[in-house]
Amino acid sequence: MSKRLAPMVALIVIPAIFAVIAGFAPDLGDMVTEGITSLAPTAAMLMFAILYFGIMIDAGLFDPVARVVVRLTGNDPLKLIMGTVALVAVVSLDGDGTTTFMITVSALLPIYRKLEVSPVLMTGLACMTNAILNIVPWGGPAARAASVLRLDPQEMFVPMIPALGAGLVAVFVIAYVLGLRERAKLRARSAEPVPAGVGAGGGGLGGSESDAADGPGTGGDFDVLAPDRESLRPKLIWFNAALTAALLVALIVGVLPIAVLFMIGTGIALIVNYPSIKEQAARIASHADSVVAVVSMVFAAAVFTGVLSGTGMIEQMAQYLLHGMPDALFPYFSIVIAVLSIPFTFFMSNDAFYFGVVPILAETAAQHGISAMEVARASLLGQPIHMLSPLVPAMYVLIGLAKVDLGDQHRFAIKWALLVSLVVIAAGFALGLISVH
Repeated sequence: MSKRLAPMVALIVIPAIFAVIAGFAPDLGDMVTEGITSLAPTAAMLMFAILYFGIMIDAGLFDPVARVVVRLTGNDPLKLIMGTVALVAVVSLDGDGTTTFMITVSALLPIYRKLEVSPVLMTGLACMTNAILNIVPWGGPAARAASVLRLDPQEMFVPMIPALGAGLVAVFVIAYVLGLRERAKLRARSAEPVPAGVGAGGGGLGGSESDAADGPGTGGDFDVLAPDRESLRPKLIWFNAALTAALLVALIVGVLPIAVLFMIGTGIALIVNYPSIKEQAARIASHADSVVAVVSMVFAAAVFTGVLSGTGMIEQMAQYLLHGMPDALFPYFSIVIAVLSIPFTFFMSNDAFYFGVVPILAETAAQHGISAMEVARASLLGQPIHMLSPLVPAMYVLIGLAKVDLGDQHRFAIKWALLVSLVVIAAGFALGLISVH
């Protein structure tokens, strides 16, 4: 976040240094290899997902959607930003963050570029919104919490709906405030004389990560809606729509592993839309920067994951926390769990937290008369920040497609996600989901 290191370098070097300091140098290779092995399918999925949706954007599949949204927003950043939260909230009900982010970026990124609104606003709000809706029983966190503590997912989830609703309202309020700010910026720019040559757009997926993150006025070479770009395939729009719909259905149903589905989809999309080898090579090359940036980050995160797990840091954090907590805090233990779920779900995967840490917390809570149901709900209340974690693959899809820098994403979104998390926790306390014992 301070720009002292590139995200990929930080995820590799810092964990490696701490592993050596902690005396695990001989085991570092095995730890990293195990982390890479576990994340290799994710890296493959991200690589081919970015290629597939990039090809669909190049071919013009999302042009009609983007034009409709442009008409609905009326060139108003406020409507665009509020609409982003609404779109993500609806699509997130499928419980899959990757699909949600792909659809959101494909539909809305051209409009953010057109209105010169920083895509960081889109990616940050999308993460917060999806994290709240991802607590549905068929989503990852709730399913893990219910299974590890042997609870009924529906019984656990239904009383949480008002608290999650409060969090969603908080996101809409944040979007409204940011939208008003961007509307004022647009009006200020409209009142200024436009220098010659500004706004000329080229075809394809130009721009860079810094373009996306630096805010308004950047990325002038990005115009997905350019009607004369060479990559357009208007006659194939219905085929591409059917292929994409079939791919998403297969993804949700789980016909094949998601990486395999996107591999097959990318192959078919290239063959049909760009039959010649030269055209295929050109399309792949046009998205190479995004693919390399995202996949390299995933493998770098494997170092972070491998060291946290292999050294036992995750378990020790929980143990030290419990042993060091004053007895006077145990009546507030479910509230403590809710607050701790914010950093825990950011710095570790959901698997590590719910299967490794939550059982320890639940066992301790039981000794103080706190039910497993209350522990499960408390552990879910900090989720609004989880989608910003460097260990969440879907977040890399989001920032990769939007060409947003990870540090810029965190610097913008973490403060708002913390606020939303606190709103959800406060609502949970007010509703009696967590209480003082």
